[in-house]
Amino acid sequence: MPKVTVDGTELDVPDGATVLQACELAGKEIPRFCYHERLSIAGNCRMCLVEVKPGPPKPQASCALPATEGQEIRTDSKMVKAAREGVMEFLLINHPLDCPICDQGGECDLQDQAMMYGRGATRYHENKRAVTSKNMGPLIKTIMTRCIHCTRCVRFSEEVAGVDEIGALYRGEDMQITTYLEQAAKHELSANVIDLCPVGALTSGPYAYESRPWELKKTLGIDVSDGVGANIRIDSRGREVLRVLPRDNDDVNEEWISDKARYQVDGLMRRRLDKVFIRKSGKLQEAGWDDAFKKIAKALKGNGSSIAAIAGDMVDCETMFAAKALLKASGSTLMESRQTGMDYDVSNLAAVNFNSTFAGIEEAQAILIIGSQIRMEAPLVNVRLRKAVKRGAKVFVVGPEWETTYPASFLGSDLSALDKLPSHLTDAFKSADRSAVILGAGGFAAGAHGKALAVASSLGAEFNALHTAAARMGAVMLGFSSKGGIADLAEAKPAVVLALGADEVDFSRFDGSLKVYIGHHGDKGAHAADIILPAAAYTEKAGTYVNTEGRVQMADKAIFAPGDAREDWTILRALADALGVNVGFDSFAELRAAMIADVPALAQEGLADLGTLPAAPANAGASGEISYPIKDFYLTNAIARASVVMQQCSDELTHGHEMKEAAE
Repeated sequence: MPKVTVDGTELDVPDGATVLQACELAGKEIPRFCYHERLSIAGNCRMCLVEVKPGPPKPQASCALPATEGQEIRTDSKMVKAAREGVMEFLLINHPLDCPICDQGGECDLQDQAMMYGRGATRYHENKRAVTSKNMGPLIKTIMTRCIHCTRCVRFSEEVAGVDEIGALYRGEDMQITTYLEQAAKHELSANVIDLCPVGALTSGPYAYESRPWELKKTLGIDVSDGVGANIRIDSRGREVLRVLPRDNDDVNEEWISDKARYQVDGLMRRRLDKVFIRKSGKLQEAGWDDAFKKIAKALKGNGSSIAAIAGDMVDCETMFAAKALLKASGSTLMESRQTGMDYDVSNLAAVNFNSTFAGIEEAQAILIIGSQIRMEAPLVNVRLRKAVKRGAKVFVVGPEWETTYPASFLGSDLSALDKLPSHLTDAFKSADRSAVILGAGGFAAGAHGKALAVASSLGAEFNALHTAAARMGAVMLGFSSKGGIADLAEAKPAVVLALGADEVDFSRFDGSLKVYIGHHGDKGAHAADIILPAAAYTEKAGTYVNTEGRVQMADKAIFAPGDAREDWTILRALADALGVNVGFDSFAELRAAMIADVPALAQEGLADLGTLPAAPANAGASGEISYPIKDFYLTNAIARASVVMQQCSDELTHGHEMKEAAE
């Protein structure tokens, strides 16, 4: 470990560290625009200048200079101060005076560093350069005159997202950052460049001119748009969520989120259920809570155990436990969370878990993906796979071909490919110190769970289940499932079916049942319902979520639900009174305590101990074509389908080329 001196303080720094990192270890703040911890070093903004001896008698860019034994680094000398003022003066030569109307105001690195490190006045009186704004799609608003050419957006698109869409054209004063051919940025992580941009060149299109950061209440939340459980910050004003931003969590999402997680929130204000409805003469009519509860109680009269519950993809653990307690008190065991009809074995929790963990999958040297279009199902896991490939991993895919962001070998779209794995795959797994098999939504739907476990065992690889639903692992841990899936519930012909935000169910299988939809959007579940009880969305309640790697995470309540909508557990608690059963809790604290007593693993945030994998099933066969369930990345849940922004993304980014071809 090299020993360096920073402003008179001697310290040891790790091998390979840069001078900038050494200064940060010493507690010094080094200004920067182009440098970012998760991107390659560009060294082109020159704001991080420091004085280093021995070395040339001039300031040097600390981000690109390795820390070596015996260096004396000065971050506060007159030379450094003058150099930083000079760099800032050059950066501001062409920067427009847009601060009063710029959406980056209050969160702008250029603003902050101009105050801290810049001169007190300008000496520049020439005309400023102007650059035309670019089309980067419906999510990213561009005002490229503000661009300082830090190239963070270029490096993110190429290195992290793996889609080479943004780059620099021309040279010198004429240089411009743009998407090639000025087309929209079409990858599913594109809006992360908004967070990366240190100035107001790339800002949020849907959020433009909505609010200032100091007006917003900031709440810690968990994303429910997929099974990754990305850590988010919910920014709200009054009773409206205005935006969602990522929170740093190296174990889960690093500091990225998908475009859907970021922008589906405008759907929280549209198509909301805020009144109780009862279907009369084929039409839903407004009603009261008492009337709805009486009708449910009447349907169960004399047969209290004939009640079933189906949990949707975005439900929290507390809601599912409250529903389970209600059913248990009524004498029923008819509950399911796999609403699309899957019936894979959930008796062993490790066998339905992403056991490698997201961080661990980066270290795998051979990876077999079975029935998963990972870019659509879990974009942030796809980022991890790309990092693994950069380190030398080989990726193989069984399923229809899709556009990967890394080299991958497709072995065919039929599950029979698993019976005759090619020699180059088996050789790659044999030579790998760590390998993984990933079973995705298409594989689960095709009935390949047992076969995937057997393949993982035969290859000596870690088995990973990649769920697409935020509620799936929590539901499995709570035992919210039936052996035969939805088919078991339909066969029992329950008098009442409670749909807890379940919008993907084939409700025609429950034609003889009273269908009660407890949810927040007028989506497919509400259209099929006989009774609608308005509930809270994920931003409107506290809750516990378990992601696909078995990581327990907790979210806080950001805003209140609209109208007469109530938190799900309070609806189920009131329904218990109407049915004359005791569920054992009267408050959220009591509910959570009862849930933890039932499933202790939900008590603490972090990876839960889900045991070990079972023995590989013998003679596990699987055949048939795999199809991927996600047809449109932007419209996978009720909130996204209600979102104007997501609909626009679907039209322009998913179906835009189809519409163009049809027009031609």
